[in-house]
Amino acid sequence: MRAVVQRVTRASVSEGGDVIGAIGHGLLVLVGIGKGDGPEQMRWMCDKISKLRIFYDEAGKMNRSVQDVGGGILLVSQFTLYGDCRKGTRPGFDAAAPPSLAEPLYDEMVRHLRATLPLPVETGRFGAEMSVALVNDGPVTILLER
Repeated sequence: MRAVVQRVTRASVSEGGDVIGAIGHGLLVLVGIGKGDGPEQMRWMCDKISKLRIFYDEAGKMNRSVQDVGGGILLVSQFTLYGDCRKGTRPGFDAAAPPSLAEPLYDEMVRHLRATLPLPVETGRFGAEMSVALVNDGPVTILLER
């Protein structure tokens, strides 16, 4: 499982011009699910995202999590995180889990975050063509992989 975590002042995802998920201050998380990923990887990723200390404390040090600052999470599925460009210039996606396996795990990730965090968790729509808008705060962007 791979994730690109961006600290944002705001972020939204739209499908066909309609906003389907939006947050203010918090984390935009693009998540890719690979072959072999399961509940263990999903729980690890949720725990890491929720506790990642990338927000500033009163001393100006990155020492606070999204929970600590009362932010939100916008979780967007992104199989292209498994794009492999080592050979040629057209990415291959062989390492990405097929939709029939990835979608239930993505749905479980959303349920897990919503059940365990006292903050808004918004989403995109799995497999949809979406437009993502964000204002990266910092900018701060972190890559996670499990």
